[in-house]
Order: sequence, then C-alpha cells, then structure tokens
Amino acid sequence: MKRILKGLGFALASLATIGSLASCGNKLPKFSDDDMNEFAKVVYMTTGNKPSDNETQDMLKELNKILKEKANAELEIYYIPWTNYQTQYNLTLAQMDGTVDLIGTASDWLDAWKNSKNGAFCEIPEEEIQKWAPKTWASVSKEHWDMCRYNGKIFLMPEDNYAQWINHGFMYRGDWAKEAGLADGVHSWEDMTKYFEYLTSLKKSNFYAWDSTGAQSTCHADGYIQSKSDYIALDGINTLGTFGVRRSNINKIYSPFMEGNELVEYAKLMKEWDEMGVWKKDVFNSTGDTREELYLGQTGVDQHHTQTWYTTVRPQMDEKQPGSDVGFFWFGEESGNVTTMTITHGAMAISAASKHKRHALAVYDLLRNDPECYRLFNYGIEGRQYEVLDANKKVIKASEIKYTKDENGNLKLDGEYYYRPVVDEKGEAIAKAIVTDYWWGRNDNLEIRNVKGAWDKFDEICAVYDKVKVDYPYGQIVWDVDSIQSELSNISDVWSRYIGNICYGKMDNPEAYVKEFRQQLKQAGIDRAISELQSQLDAFNKKNK
Repeated sequence: MKRILKGLGFALASLATIGSLASCGNKLPKFSDDDMNEFAKVVYMTTGNKPSDNETQDMLKELNKILKEKANAELEIYYIPWTNYQTQYNLTLAQMDGTVDLIGTASDWLDAWKNSKNGAFCEIPEEEIQKWAPKTWASVSKEHWDMCRYNGKIFLMPEDNYAQWINHGFMYRGDWAKEAGLADGVHSWEDMTKYFEYLTSLKKSNFYAWDSTGAQSTCHADGYIQSKSDYIALDGINTLGTFGVRRSNINKIYSPFMEGNELVEYAKLMKEWDEMGVWKKDVFNSTGDTREELYLGQTGVDQHHTQTWYTTVRPQMDEKQPGSDVGFFWFGEESGNVTTMTITHGAMAISAASKHKRHALAVYDLLRNDPECYRLFNYGIEGRQYEVLDANKKVIKASEIKYTKDENGNLKLDGEYYYRPVVDEKGEAIAKAIVTDYWWGRNDNLEIRNVKGAWDKFDEICAVYDKVKVDYPYGQIVWDVDSIQSELSNISDVWSRYIGNICYGKMDNPEAYVKEFRQQLKQAGIDRAISELQSQLDAFNKKNK
C-alpha cells in the first residue's frame, strides 16, 4: 500500500506541475523585469534535510555580506527533505509562486528535461548569462552549453568542471581478501564469490559477509550486467536503468533485462550467494547500517560509488580498522566498461516564476567562481568549520592560497591545498559542518581537498578509468516519454515484484524465474517502449549527423 500511495503521490504531483504551469500563460516575469539596482533575496532550492543547528545560517550571514556588495542580493536556502523528495520537489515547482529562484536539478535523477519541457524552468538567454554570469559563460565550452539546450535554448547551467566518479562497486577489506587467497584483491564477481566463501566459512557470531538490505536491490543487477557486457544505461527514461545501448552499437536501443544471458547468470550467482549465507535470510526486512557495521568489523562489504570509497570509507577504515586496506571492485572492471556521467547529472536551473532571474545568475556566478564565496558555501567559516593546509600539510590562512588565471581569466589554484575540521584539545570538531547540498556547480579550479581523503587511491583509480572510459553518448537527448508513460508505469510495477528476488536469490529456479520476469515485462509493453525510444534515437542521430 505504501508503494502504491507513493506512486500515486508522485503522479498527482506531476499532474499538478503540468496543470499549474499550463495555467501560467504569459504572466511569468521575464529577465528584463529584474532590476539589478534593487536589492533582492535569491532563494536556492536543493534536495536535503534542513540542518537543526545554526552553523549554516551563520555561514550565510558572512556570505550575504559579499553577495550584497557584489550582486546586490542575499541568499536563502530552501531544503526539500529526503523523505518522498521527488514528490515534494515537483509539488514545490508546481506552486509557481516565485518563492524559489535557483533550483538544483539533474537530467538523470531529478527530471531536469521534463521540467524544462513543462515550463518549470525558464530559458536562460545567452546574452543574460554573458552579462550577469560572465565567469560561468567563459568557463563552459560551446559543446557543453549545447548539451544544456532544449529546442535550441539554454535551460541548465552544468556542473562540468568537477571530477567525480559515482559509478558503483563493492568496497571490501583487502586484509581479509588476502586471507581468502586473493593476494591482488577482488577484481571480478568470481573473486567476490571466493571472498564471500571465506568470510562465511569463519562462522562468526553477529557477522555477515554482506549484511545487505532489500533497499539496495536495484543496484547490483546493473553492476553485474555492466561488468559482463558493454551495456550503457540511458538517462532520463526511467530510474531503473532498464533501457540503454551497447558500446559496440550505440545506435540501437537495448535492454539486457529482456535480452542476453547476463541476467540469467547473475540470478544463478545470487542464488548461490543466498544459499551460502552471504546476507540475512530475511534480507528484505534487514534495517542494519552496513557501513557502520563495516567500520565495526561486523561485515565484509559495503556497496556504493567510487567517490564514497576514497572520500569516506577508505579513510574512516584506515582510522577505525588499521590495516584493513579497503579496496574497491568497480562494476565494469572486468570488461573495462565505465562511462563518464552526463554533465547535467548536477546542474542549476532558474525557476520560470522567479522575479529575480538576473540576481540569481549573478549569485550563481559568485558561488561557482569567486574563491571567497566558494569556500564559505562549500566548507564553512574558516577557523570555525575548517582550516587550510598547504601541500606540506602546514596550516596557512585561506588568504595565502595562490591562484593563477587561465586564458579566459578564470582563477585556478596554483598548487595543492587541503582543509580539515577545526578541533578542540580533545580532538572533537568545535562546530558542526554546514549543509548546503551544493551539487550543482562545484568547480575543480577552486576545490580544496579534505586532508582525510584517500587521494592517492583516487588518483590511481582515475588513471585506470581514464584508460577505458567513454563519454556518455546521449547527454543532449530529451526523451519524450509521454506516449509510453503507461508502459513505463507497468514496467515499474513488474520490476518491483521481481527484481528484489532476483537480486537476493529468492527463487527456486533462476533461469525459469528470469524467463517469467521477461514475459511479464513483455506483457507490460516493453517492446512498444523500446520501439518508441528507437524512433526518437533514430531521429536524433539523423538530425545530428
């Protein structure tokens, strides 16, 4: 019932958005209506839970002093809580009352193109960006601006200068892998099976090789398929990764959940893991914190993405479990199949109902490109939340950081710099971290590395990825799913009934169960969906020859 109500809530929110936007007509304010001589409050909307302390508000007081001087504006943050976040996000957009201005969005998980198409976001004229966000305009290439267009008009500002890898994989203990006979670590699903065989053989109490939860059931099926084939899931169709292309044929829509043998082999392996006792028998009711259990030595694996590994888990485990040597087996490693995510995975839009569009552009330009604003918004107040260290880990003042300028006049760090939390004599942080959830305009030119990050591991794995990666091929496609919305809903229903059992081996005959799953997908209309998507892909390729 909860799942049905949640889906109904999302559908109603979407309908409300469309209805509200359609009724707005020409009443929406234009860029030219925004008088930069008048002081304005710019409201930034982001996904995330509002902090209960005053640390972020105190940071904003300092930031707003700068924004008032440089943009004649102040900034306020509007948080969309993670509970039912997508429904609440769309409902807020549907209000269209001018209460929000800058909107964090994404093409692959926050319906950026759908909201652009439906009128929630405004077109951002090139001349307005050039005038009010000149640093951003200069730093984003023509090719990248073109990837932010819908019907030839710019609707998004991309986070295109921030190196991050959010491809998923297994984080495992290197010390235990060696004990399992894997001297070089885990580099395949077969290696992972051997690792699990060793851990389950230990018969430890209050210990599971992977104390997974049912909530993770949509992640590792894709991972196996990616590892054993050249599949690339396509963004902006549904959140299940059901549809994609192959690196060997990017012009043909393909679903490995309907074709190929990878899903069958995966289902067989998961049944083997289930019978081995890798996870709890009632895995779907498990509510354990896998990461915390890893820190405590109560489980041998955590599943998340590359960035989590080198920024959080590896440094935490080095501290809490010395010698654990946590490694990362990334999905796609066996086949060298990794894709750079689209630059609109994180992007900033401007509400079509905003009365302060020019102020919003000017504020965004400062948040993205001004060193002082960037440090405040990303790290907090110097001396309270953080302190700066140079390449030799010597504490310095932020004012001592040196910059150079590139050919477009954009500032860039000259050298290597780090930051760390300010602590008291007991080693406790003297202030909580700020919460801005700014995933829509980070900038490697100004990024300061957290001193606790496993940056040697990051640099190593980036070098590996760089050798085999391909760019996401279809960042410019705005998929029109209106005509197949019924099929996508039906596919989602089938998915929710079957995929969890496949992912956790809860079936008597894996081959027969996958066959049944595929028959149900066929009845749900997946063939028609593929045909419609193929038509759109053909039209895009023809237009862009």
